[in-house]
Amino acid sequence: MWDERFSSLDYIYGTEPNDFLVSVASKIPQGKVLCLADGEGRNGTYLASLGYEVFAVDQSIVGLEKAQKLAQEKQVKITTIHADLADFVIEPQTWDGIVSIFCHLPPELRLKVYRQAVQGLKTNGVFILESFAPEQLQYNTGGPKNIYMLPDLSQLQQELTGLNWEIARSLERDLDEGRYHNGKAAVIQILGRK
Repeated sequence: MWDERFSSLDYIYGTEPNDFLVSVASKIPQGKVLCLADGEGRNGTYLASLGYEVFAVDQSIVGLEKAQKLAQEKQVKITTIHADLADFVIEPQTWDGIVSIFCHLPPELRLKVYRQAVQGLKTNGVFILESFAPEQLQYNTGGPKNIYMLPDLSQLQQELTGLNWEIARSLERDLDEGRYHNGKAAVIQILGRK
């Protein structure tokens, strides 16, 4: 599905980074950042432009090829990793930052990935997340149509146990991220520090 979605010539979520990520990126200690489900690379290339060593993982080879093209256009370097998050291992104590922007996973896989993410952060490392909230089902502005893929804030905080919350909120906001994330949306935003 994702290879097909990313196969259009344009960048379907745009080439500009997610605004929540832009607002908090400076809180990540300088070093290595892992971007989960980074798709066409808009967030990874942005972080690379700030001097981070970025590793972007995604299951779509088509998306990752576009991410490398975007990185070249923006004159930055990112390392792309073609992997399904079900099989990808987040190495413990490795990352200064882990970013999950609209990475929607089924509950069991989400729990596994987010537990590994907490373990994967170095001390003082930062986990940044923006995802659609369950209330997003009433909007037609993006995201999964399956309630099980839309955890609420308290579920996410439980799955990310071990972090100290600098930001943990559920809100409505306007999205302008390409043709698939556009208009009023119900989102969750998290910044947790280990």
